[in-house]
Amino acid sequence: MKVLLVDDEADIRRIAELSLRNLGGHEVVAASSGAEALASVEGISPDVVLMDVTMPDLDGLAVLAEVRRRGLAVPVVFMTARVQPSDRERYLSAGAVGVIEKPFDPMTLHAALRRIVGG
Repeated sequence: MKVLLVDDEADIRRIAELSLRNLGGHEVVAASSGAEALASVEGISPDVVLMDVTMPDLDGLAVLAEVRRRGLAVPVVFMTARVQPSDRERYLSAGAVGVIEKPFDPMTLHAALRRIVGG
């Protein structure tokens, strides 16, 4: 599965990328901002976008809205510490297919992503 991983924190990107690639066998393309994700999402055609919600400039919800406005049906999973029931409902209502809570377990991140999107 090809994953577009979007997070503004380099350490989180690095840990998630290692988990997804080395433990899950996924192809991972990393982006450090919402703008960078939007610039590459169409060109790389990911199977899923795994994205932080809280980022400077374009947050995850804004990126998701723009992805949908462009007519792209790629599943989006948010990875965030903001996981109150009202937050989860807002993410799912916006079109996300799931939420993975931060801090995540690097040993099980790939399995959590597979449970949400299959593949």
